[in-house]
Amino acid sequence: MAESRSERGLDVGVGVGVDVGVDVGVDVVDVSRLSRVISLRGPALVHRVFTAAELRDCRGSVPRMAARFAAKEAAAKALGTGIGPVGWHDVEVRSDTRGAPVLTLRGTARAVARTRGLGRWAVSLSHDATHAAAVVVATGIARTGPT
Repeated sequence: MAESRSERGLDVGVGVGVDVGVDVGVDVVDVSRLSRVISLRGPALVHRVFTAAELRDCRGSVPRMAARFAAKEAAAKALGTGIGPVGWHDVEVRSDTRGAPVLTLRGTARAVARTRGLGRWAVSLSHDATHAAAVVVATGIARTGPT
């Protein structure tokens, strides 16, 4: 039997006109390319892109840095801005006590998210020796009536 929208918790009423924004960003990073760039540019680049807390979480692992780099790019894509208007430190990807990634927005990223009504963020990271990937999903606050 097919599951209805309301059974999945997506429907709050027929004809109500609920608008819940959902935005997605995806990015893939070549780990060896990032490693080469870090070797060429050194600590200045690493500290420009990553917060001190992110670097502690990565424990020197370039694949972990690449996954966080991908998440920052993916978050900026979900915001609709890309990196540039949103700075590298405006998006921080940390590990919670279980090791799961947690995305935090600051500065311009937070302001853009508020303007767009995006309040909940989910992030998934993956990496191996050659590639790192991240998916970021932003969901908004339910609004009724015309948009």
